[in-house]
Amino acid sequence: MTNHKPEAKSRSDEAAEGPDGGWSWPLVGALFVSTSLVFGLMRSLGVFFVEFVQYFEESAQAISWISSTGLAAQQFFSPLGAALCNAYDTRVVVMTGGFLAGLGFILASQATCLVHLYLSMGLISGLGWGLVFTPMVATVVANITRRRALALGLGFSSIGIVSFIFNPLFQFLVETYAWRGALLILGGLSLNIVPCGALIRPQRRPKAPEKVDSESRPSCAEVLRRVASYVELPLLMERPYLTYTSAVTLLNVGYFVPYFHLVAHSRQAGFSDYQSAFVMSAAGATDILGRVASGWFSDLGKFRLLHLLTLWTGLAGVFIMLLPVSSVFGSYAALMVISLLYGFCSGAMTSLVFAVVPMIVGVERVMGALGLLQLIESGAGLLGTPLSGLLKDVTGNYIASFMVAGGFVVLGTLTMTTLPHYFSCTDPPSPRRRSHDDNDKSLHFELEQISRSPSDAGHRGVQ
Repeated sequence: MTNHKPEAKSRSDEAAEGPDGGWSWPLVGALFVSTSLVFGLMRSLGVFFVEFVQYFEESAQAISWISSTGLAAQQFFSPLGAALCNAYDTRVVVMTGGFLAGLGFILASQATCLVHLYLSMGLISGLGWGLVFTPMVATVVANITRRRALALGLGFSSIGIVSFIFNPLFQFLVETYAWRGALLILGGLSLNIVPCGALIRPQRRPKAPEKVDSESRPSCAEVLRRVASYVELPLLMERPYLTYTSAVTLLNVGYFVPYFHLVAHSRQAGFSDYQSAFVMSAAGATDILGRVASGWFSDLGKFRLLHLLTLWTGLAGVFIMLLPVSSVFGSYAALMVISLLYGFCSGAMTSLVFAVVPMIVGVERVMGALGLLQLIESGAGLLGTPLSGLLKDVTGNYIASFMVAGGFVVLGTLTMTTLPHYFSCTDPPSPRRRSHDDNDKSLHFELEQISRSPSDAGHRGVQ
């Protein structure tokens, strides 16, 4: 009899987080496909770069804003996707995002000017990506508990895998059907996100604690309160979440720099075009290995996920700073070794960045927390590459660019060490969302205490 209630509580907690079986692993497969059609496709759009420059006769900077707009839109609209999932159904939101992603490419295939491409491939497809990525990640996090890091590592490994497949495939499509026909095919390919969203089972939502009369309309304050709860804006008032978000934002400044400038730096160092391209391909291969291996090792439970995350991020920052140093002496072998190590560490940290979030905010608020995280770090992702390009223009080489990028990653690692209970050997209990009933009870209790205060009692006695 004494053990009955704790068992019920533990079962309810496990049900809230989701079992590691049944329908959970098909969701990992859906995450695998959807991330490949978001970030894998986004990484491979460089094939169309030369085609757009020649057809529209515009500068390279103007063409570059197409992919930058898509990346910024994906991160900017992530809170919108999280809010819609909290308010309505995750399945419908993801399926709508897949439709918009495909629609953007289909409209881009009929573009007659760059503005058309900005609106279609940038804004519409970016909006669709924002409605897909965060809800899919949050769904996997909520449904898998014990092997969460491994599940995220497997889901994100598709980004590196399809990067090898999409580049030659897109080049073949462009040569066969021209860029308009290739974009039309990519639109149809992106529509495969829709059946991935259909795999998400609708969640049972608890009944609302308050009922509004049909005749009365909710006030403006009530609407704002509901919107804030859907977006999880109260998280911005919590120190652990702000500290972690700041750390990830600093990481994001330098994380993408090698992907954009490593090939150009290798060519400037005197290596051939083939050798320079192979350096990035090798880093992408170890990136895939790092995502899976890190997820498997993290789920063994030997170390805290936060400690492993700081280990991989710190090493990634150091290896970024070593990339230009290894090529100063003209050693291609040294550059290749550092690139392989950087690729492994950058892949190992990716899945842990998302796996740590539920330990900081709780599983119930993961959806909104990931959306806000994507929004805040979007500016840092756009800042890193132009900053490194500016340093290259000023100094004439990429040494300062990689040094500054690696410094930002190391600074983000140091910021993580300021999280509460960081130096503890065990994870603190995950915070849980306070229900409206709990808030109302605490408010009524405080009002009763005020009404029964000694000064109030003395005042009533004098009267």
